[in-house]
Amino acid sequence: MCDICVMNAVKNKMLSRRKLFKAGVAGAAVAAVGTSSVGTFAMAQGRFEMVEDMTHTYDEDFPTYFGESGISREQVFNFKDNGFNLQRLTVNEHTGTHIDAPLHFSADGTSVDEIPVSSLVAPLCVIDIAARAVDDVDTRVTPDDLQVWIDAHGDIPDGACVAMHSGWGPKVNTDAYRGFDGEAQHYPGFHVEAAQMLLETGAQSIASDTLSLDHGISTDFATHYTWLPAGRFGIENLANLDRVPAAGATLVIGAPKHRGGTGGPARIFAMV
Repeated sequence: MCDICVMNAVKNKMLSRRKLFKAGVAGAAVAAVGTSSVGTFAMAQGRFEMVEDMTHTYDEDFPTYFGESGISREQVFNFKDNGFNLQRLTVNEHTGTHIDAPLHFSADGTSVDEIPVSSLVAPLCVIDIAARAVDDVDTRVTPDDLQVWIDAHGDIPDGACVAMHSGWGPKVNTDAYRGFDGEAQHYPGFHVEAAQMLLETGAQSIASDTLSLDHGISTDFATHYTWLPAGRFGIENLANLDRVPAAGATLVIGAPKHRGGTGGPARIFAMV
């Protein structure tokens, strides 16, 4: 067989495998969401062209709300002496890119292991307030911002994750990410009225690219106390919101499943 024939044969085989992979992922998405409206999103239709990691890599130095390290680790076994590596981790549930389960801000709400799997494959709605946040670090997503998105893209889809893009992601390795001035933290979040408006939709989660669903200077955590006890969940420290469209992507949320958890670090990615 000629060289070009071999090359074409290999190329066609690789393309066939890619199509098979897309079909397999699409089938898995449909199985996860059943026959609900989320079955019409890009991933479920097998039309995605890109997978974007929405998760920050975290370690002992990753910023936390309380300013203390959220993880410690001990090398229990190493390859040289034991033939394999194993670390023992101690992790604050609310470290890195993570989930806030309803139980986090309620006496008896849903724990992270009880979040329905159908809520973990979600149409992603990105509310962009990054330009405003440049001049106002305490700004918040408002009902007006949500209405602008709705006017441009239609109603908030059932099962959606509505994410705030404030441009905070690139600050993650700097003091500006936490924005602590000695008395209070400063970064954007969701206004409680925006959370209340979203409770009237089928959205199941809200997400921020900052340390909190509430803006940093909040002392009453009104958004947390409005959203989470209603049985919805949150995501904090979401990454790369500048790399996904305002509408049309599908978010896959790899939630932890430890019994009774108030949340936990999650691996999250978007299919576009």
